[in-house]
Amino acid sequence: MFRKLTHLLLISSSLALSGLAYAQVPTPNATPSITAQATIVPSAPQLAASSYILMDARSGEVLMEHNADEALPPASLTKMMTSYIASLEIMRGQIKEDDLVLVSEKAWRKGGSKMFIEVGNQVSVIDLLRGIIIQSGNDASIAMAEHIAGSEDAFADLMNSHAKRLGMTTTYFENATGWPAENHLSSARDMAVMAHAIIRDDPDHYKLYKEKEFFWNGIRQPNRNLMLWRDSTVDGLKTGHTEEAGYCLVASAERDEMRLISVVMGTSSEQARAAETQKMLTWGFRFFETKVFYQPNQVLSQARVWAGAENQVALGLADGLVMTLPKGQAEKLEAGITMDSPIKAPIAAGDVLGRVEVKLGDKVMHSAPLVALVAVEQAGIFGRLWDNIRLFFYGLFN
Repeated sequence: MFRKLTHLLLISSSLALSGLAYAQVPTPNATPSITAQATIVPSAPQLAASSYILMDARSGEVLMEHNADEALPPASLTKMMTSYIASLEIMRGQIKEDDLVLVSEKAWRKGGSKMFIEVGNQVSVIDLLRGIIIQSGNDASIAMAEHIAGSEDAFADLMNSHAKRLGMTTTYFENATGWPAENHLSSARDMAVMAHAIIRDDPDHYKLYKEKEFFWNGIRQPNRNLMLWRDSTVDGLKTGHTEEAGYCLVASAERDEMRLISVVMGTSSEQARAAETQKMLTWGFRFFETKVFYQPNQVLSQARVWAGAENQVALGLADGLVMTLPKGQAEKLEAGITMDSPIKAPIAAGDVLGRVEVKLGDKVMHSAPLVALVAVEQAGIFGRLWDNIRLFFYGLFN
C-alpha cells in the first residue's frame, strides 16, 4: 500500500549547509572557462615496486593501488604495530612513559638495526618508543614487547589480536621486529590500515614519527625515512628492509587539510622507495581533494513518525560524509534521500530509516544509510489508535 518516497535535497535546504549542490547547467553552445572545468586526471603513475597503495586518511578512498592485497614480508614496517600497541598501553594507563624497562639478554643480542641498549640496563618506555620509531631498533622492540606482554611470543599474539580488530585481513605477525619468519606476512593495504590507526588513535605519539634523529648511548642515528628531508608536508611513518622484503616505506603527508597515506613494498633501494613514494603523493595531492560534506549525526532531514510520543524524528548519517574526488567535481554533485514510509514508533537511535545517495550525473558516487538520530517512544493507546485511523485514510488517498 505504501511506497518509498524520494525527497531531493534542494540547494535551499540542508545541501546549502553541507556544501553539496546541484551542478549548474552551462549555457548552450557556451564554452566553460578553464577555471570552471574539473581537473583532468591523468592515469596513475606506474611504480617500480612489488606492491603499493595510496589512500586518503579522512575518507578511506583508495586513489591508486597495485597488488595491494598480496601477502609479502613487511620487514621493519612490523614495528608500526609494536609502537602502536605501546602507545595504546600508555593511553590506557597500563604503562607510563617514564616506566623503566629492564633490558634482557635476548633484546640486547638481537641483530639487525639497533638502538644500542645494554643488557641489564633500565631504559624508559618513551626512550624505547623513540628507539623503535626513529632508529628502528630490534633491541628496543623486543624490550618493549617483553615489558608489555612478558615475552615476545605473547606480544605477537597481542599484535595479531589488534590486527584482527583493525581489519588487517592479510597480516600475521610472528615477532615484534619484522625479523624474517616463514609466516610473518602483511600487505600494502593492511599497512595503510595500520598507519591510519596510528594517526587516528594517538595523535600525540604520532608526532614521534617526524623526528629526524635520536641520540642514545653516545650514538646519533637519523630517521631512515628520507621523505622527512625531501617533503616538508611528510610527517611519518616507517621504513623497512630485508633481503627478502626489499626496501619498503609507509609515509603520510598533509596538505590543505587533506592527508594521504602511501605504502610501497619491494623497491630496489632507499632512494627508490623515497622516489616512488614521492610520485604517489605528488599525483594524489595534485589531482584530488577531500571534502567534508556532513558531520557525524548532523541533522539532514525530519521524518513524520506515526503512533509516536513525538510526531517527527531527526535523520542523519552516523559516520557523516567525507569524500575524496578529482578537483572540481564537488560542485557538480547531486544528493537525494529515500525514506521508508510509513515510519512508525517505537524507534531506537541508529535505526535505519532510509538512504542517502550522492550522484555525479547518473553515477552513484556514495550511498549510506540514513538513521534516526534520537529515539522515539510509542504514543499512548489513544494516540496510537488515532494515528492508525489517520494512516488508514492516508493510504486510501495516497
